[in-house]
Amino acid sequence: MTNVKVYAVLTAKSGKEVELEDLLRGMAAPSRGEKGNLRYDLWRDAAEPSRFILDEMYIDAEANSSHRETPHFQNYVGKIGELADRSVYTVTAVDVTDL
Repeated sequence: MTNVKVYAVLTAKSGKEVELEDLLRGMAAPSRGEKGNLRYDLWRDAAEPSRFILDEMYIDAEANSSHRETPHFQNYVGKIGELADRSVYTVTAVDVTDL
């Protein structure tokens, strides 16, 4: 089983900063409550306050896939395009113990 890490970088569109933050804050509790979720943290860029970074980790790809099917994620998907420009990176660990 390989953990799956997701980083999403979201930059609020002009005038949408508060709405974006509210949407992202609203995702934390239900996402953290999902079976298979190991972390779900929200960060704000210190140099660019309208930029947020979601830091998520799931026990495996199936848990990450299940997250994307939840009502709260579907709500997020329905709104995010109006609120922010986003880049999403889904990554797995590279074993560096042998290097």
